[in-house]
Amino acid sequence: MIVGHIDDCQKINLEGLAGVIKQVPISPEQGWEGYVMRVFTLEAGCCSPRHRHPWPHINWMVSGTGSLHINGTDYPVREGSFAFVPAGAEHQYSNTGTRPFVFICIVPEEGDV
Repeated sequence: MIVGHIDDCQKINLEGLAGVIKQVPISPEQGWEGYVMRVFTLEAGCCSPRHRHPWPHINWMVSGTGSLHINGTDYPVREGSFAFVPAGAEHQYSNTGTRPFVFICIVPEEGDV
């Protein structure tokens, strides 16, 4: 069992991605075998690289506004939006607002790279 607060999770600056922060509140280290819950913060004007991989994502948008690109289509997202990104889909997250865009991203353990 774990009960915590995001402010107590280490902030990881992803190499080569200025303005993108990753935090890991729950993972196998805390007892959730096979899955990892990550929280990403994208500063205004920032985005993740457009990429694809063999595992799916489940996403919940916590705050801010953004865009989720999936296989050639851009979907506007905001606080309360959710998404399932299938394995193998080309995707990218972008902050389209003026304040931080924060979202939860749950992946299988092998997807936390």
